Amino acid sequence: RFSEMLDVMTSAGVARVDGIVMDIGVSSMQIDQAERGFSFRHDGPLDMRMGRQGKSAADAVNSLDEAELARLIGHLGEERRARAVARAIVAARREAPIDRTAQLADIVRGAVRRSPDSIDPATRTFQALRLWVNDELGELELGLDAAEAVLREGGRLVVVAFHSLEDRIVKNHFRDAARGCTCPPRTPVCICGGRISLRLLMRKPLTPGAEELAQNPRARSARLRVAEKLT
Repeated sequence: RFSEMLDVMTSAGVARVDGIVMDIGVSSMQIDQAERGFSFRHDGPLDMRMGRQGKSAADAVNSLDEAELARLIGHLGEERRARAVARAIVAARREAPIDRTAQLADIVRGAVRRSPDSIDPATRTFQALRLWVNDELGELELGLDAAEAVLREGGRLVVVAFHSLEDRIVKNHFRDAARGCTCPPRTPVCICGGRISLRLLMRKPLTPGAEELAQNPRARSARLRVAEKLT
């Protein structure tokens, strides 16, 4: 977990580092292992827990009420048809518990039309559940704070994000750290106590080129941002 970065480094006897790379989200290895429950293309138990602890995706779809499911899928999955998906999930679980990835994927596909870009209709719902199960956005925020704390002056922080929610957190964190004060523009005197701690090394994120995409299509949504630690 990114939130445990300081503890891991302390236990390893490391106080400061010159560089940190954070690769956000699920890995190809996890997606390709059906038994981990991350993939809607390979049938497996509806799990999605990276650390095998806490509530699973099956717990979420079988216990959360319709409104909670709709909010979760709408916010974390950015799914426009979130209410329809939640309604379909609740209707299906009345007949039998939802405990397989293929089962959930079929339910979502019945509620969401395939988009013109050919992205599977289940993509956003699976993303939302995975983020919720692993508190990935919370871990990212804690990880960015921890990374700043352990970088030496002049050290580099590189973050690769794969969807807009993650990239927005990274972008805002870097922007605020490079600006220092985060008080509203009309505040006459700074009350936030902010200080400039990072220098942005690129204004816009680096994205994969055609050659990289040909070799690794899963990189299509990758956004890489870099910042340098100041004193």
